[in-house]
Amino acid sequence: MRIILSAVSALVLLATALPATAQAPASPSAVRVTDDDVARFWIAYDAVRATQDPTEQRDLFQRLYIDQGTPGLAAFMEAKGYTADTYLNAIRAYPKYWDTVRPRTALAAGALDRLEGHLARMRALYPDLRPAGVYFEIGALRSAGTALGDKVLIGVEMAAGDDSVDVSQMPPGLQRFFGTYFASRPLDNLDLLATHEFVHTQQNGERQTLLGQAVYEGVADFVAEKAAGRLPDLPYVAYGPANDATIKAAFHKDMMENDYSGWLYNGMNNAFGVADLGYYVGYAITRRYYERAADKALAIKTMLELDYADQAAVQAFVDASGYFDE
Repeated sequence: MRIILSAVSALVLLATALPATAQAPASPSAVRVTDDDVARFWIAYDAVRATQDPTEQRDLFQRLYIDQGTPGLAAFMEAKGYTADTYLNAIRAYPKYWDTVRPRTALAAGALDRLEGHLARMRALYPDLRPAGVYFEIGALRSAGTALGDKVLIGVEMAAGDDSVDVSQMPPGLQRFFGTYFASRPLDNLDLLATHEFVHTQQNGERQTLLGQAVYEGVADFVAEKAAGRLPDLPYVAYGPANDATIKAAFHKDMMENDYSGWLYNGMNNAFGVADLGYYVGYAITRRYYERAADKALAIKTMLELDYADQAAVQAFVDASGYFDE
């Protein structure tokens, strides 16, 4: 387990200039990064690969990985619907993937060295920032990162990959997906992913529509950009602005539905052939809201405290952005 201490505020740095009776503010809470489950997975993986008996494989995996897992693993499995069989099916189907990604999963911890600074800047933007734990997990190829409650959950079997990872045993659609994803240099941008997911730990309310889900993701992208100074190197970031009018018109037709498949978490299986354009729309709405706001600090507070269960509040936020009026 590794601990990253959040940056001390500028007031603390100036403490020596204050009178001796002045009391420096307390340092913010530490961010705890837990990676115990990664080593535990590989112990279970080796045990599973050493036998061909399905019942024994399931028992070994359950006992060596799931039963001994951290609260982060339990949360990751809940968030992504993982079971022992989900893992075992992926292990059996793609052994070349697992064998080639294995050494890269050990690199994940070192990729978060910049997270401390990002969270310090996020706290400056939003002083009410709540603490969250960061957990490195190994999933079954469904997510490089997500959040549940006060936990940031990073799936390092994806987030640590690059073009050296062998995807040849996967179907063509998955090969294309991972080729595009690995081209985005996920390990180099793991600090940005963790920052994005940290934003999600601050957000509230179940999303009711595609519009709400897009804004939820767009707010996370926008605030993470403010904190980290960059956006992810993913196709929607470049494709979106270049095709804004067409995307906006198509999204507007679907935005009050609760089917996300054409816009989010969908690979390239949509009318545009570009994954996750709902992220772009949500980001564009959020950015315009911020640009229009006279009080930037209040704008950040409003977007982070938006109640997604309140569809009227979500609609008011979108209307205030003026995005669909342009």
